[in-house]
Amino acid sequence: MTDGDVTVVRWSPSSMRARLDDVIAVYKAAFLDHHEADPIRAARDRALHARRHFDRRGLLAVAAVTPDDSLVGITYALPGQPGQWWHDVVVDAVAAASAATAAHWLDDCLEIVELHVLPAYQGRTIGRQLLRELLRDVPQRTAALSALEPAGSRARRLYTSEGFVPLLSDFQFPGTLTPYAVLGKELRGPSTISPAGELAGDAGQPEPVR
Repeated sequence: MTDGDVTVVRWSPSSMRARLDDVIAVYKAAFLDHHEADPIRAARDRALHARRHFDRRGLLAVAAVTPDDSLVGITYALPGQPGQWWHDVVVDAVAAASAATAAHWLDDCLEIVELHVLPAYQGRTIGRQLLRELLRDVPQRTAALSALEPAGSRARRLYTSEGFVPLLSDFQFPGTLTPYAVLGKELRGPSTISPAGELAGDAGQPEPVR
């Protein structure tokens, strides 16, 4: 998939490992420099965190690269499993309101870990292309991610337009006071019966858990 001088390609876990410095550089420029008091330290911490993901089964990665193979955008995801920190925290929070809702959205879920595009390349639909390629033909029933809370941000507008709905609103992960939204998207079509026991065609969007 191409967008002018940018091509969107799938990466193997070994490619992610080999290009980790480039991945973190994109993450820092697109996110940490704008949202962290100490982005250099946050980038080091994130690199350590990312390395732990490379050996997990089912890792999917999609990169946006220029003709000289410079990385300008990246997204990757992992199947959610009990025992993983993000998965367990979100499952517990959603289940506090409805165990059936938590099971519906998170029992068979692809969890999107990161999606970032360099600021100079934003506004060119590269993020949308990365997201669509990441989710193309995946076997999971749903996808989920966490995003900074402001609903009018560029990222939130993208996710809303791609069918993501809020599962948690104004949610604070352990160790941070920053409010996040946790968003989910149906991938293989709605289940026959919704968590509320309704026919899926009659069910509305889930009410955010606060």
